[in-house]
Amino acid sequence: MAKKAAGTPATALLTAERVAHTLHPYDVSPDAPQYGALVAEALGVEPHRLFKTLVAEVDGRLVVGVVPVTGDLDLKALASAAGGKRAVLADRAAAERSSGYVRGGISPLGQRKRLPTVIDDSAGGLETMYVSAGRRGLQVALAPVDLIRLTGATVAPIRAAGS
Repeated sequence: MAKKAAGTPATALLTAERVAHTLHPYDVSPDAPQYGALVAEALGVEPHRLFKTLVAEVDGRLVVGVVPVTGDLDLKALASAAGGKRAVLADRAAAERSSGYVRGGISPLGQRKRLPTVIDDSAGGLETMYVSAGRRGLQVALAPVDLIRLTGATVAPIRAAGS
């Protein structure tokens, strides 16, 4: 009997909630320069539809920011959207420990500890968006409204100007 590929907490959540989604594997080194652009190219997806998940510390508490891979996270905007004053990117160990995922595979879905989440407002105009499915080399496509609902996210302009 063939062994079934193990899912992730993100894919388990999507299945349990009966959310329409598709999985998209890819092979790009997480240490590659221009990682997001390379993943978009590997998947044949417009880069503005592919989002990265970043964990930041806002006034001492962890917050998730989800922004297009084509841009950077505006930490000041994230802090404001999360009701705080100051934000810095969380250290890698704290982000991995809190989410239960490794760098390059952090998903906004199915995190070990549900954190306040802010999704960039550019997702609102998309029919589907891509985020990490919870492991390196795997993206999930889903409707932004489903991601917002499952994460309890706030939607705000959090990508850096000019990016």
